[in-house]
Amino acid sequence: MEQVKFTQMIDGDKDDYDFLTKHEIEHTKGTADRLLTALVELDEGLSGYQITRLGHSLQCATRAWRDGADIDWVVSALLHDIGDIYAPYNHDEYAATILRPFVREQCRWVVEKHGDFQLAYFGAHVGADPNKRDAYKGHKYYDDCKSFCEHWDQTSFDPAYNTLDIEFFRDMVREVFARNPNDPAVMNAAGQSLVNPEVATTRSD
Repeated sequence: MEQVKFTQMIDGDKDDYDFLTKHEIEHTKGTADRLLTALVELDEGLSGYQITRLGHSLQCATRAWRDGADIDWVVSALLHDIGDIYAPYNHDEYAATILRPFVREQCRWVVEKHGDFQLAYFGAHVGADPNKRDAYKGHKYYDDCKSFCEHWDQTSFDPAYNTLDIEFFRDMVREVFARNPNDPAVMNAAGQSLVNPEVATTRSD
């Protein structure tokens, strides 16, 4: 079989759907590389900052890596703005949806809410509420999101910073997206600190 027999899904039989499932599983194996390609395309987006969107993403991930963060944090930092081109008005939710089946809830939540938390730095200048993050006070990941923004996101627009290139992170992205999707052992894993000083000492510039 090279194609399904049906032209309406309701007419498909088990052979059709077994065939499609096989092809869809094979297609998912390329998710990591497609995301890395999309990340590079961030360089084509409107910027105006002193570094590009890709540069910002790489710098954010580099800071996470050098702080001793684990792989879920590093990959989340790398992809947190992946929606800037495709979903500029809800880029945080877009990125979180991509990450949701493959990283623990802590990282997914922080990526999903980081747009609201970032308003603390510029909201007053653009007519937005700089205190929007206050709505999440008391949430178990509030402090994590605040730290993510303070130490990695809002600081990562520096052209003089020694930022690691995309090749450095490629295998990390592949590792995360090679996980079984929606694995409870991953998604419900205990939260991890953004900063691990002991690990950080082993990661040189």
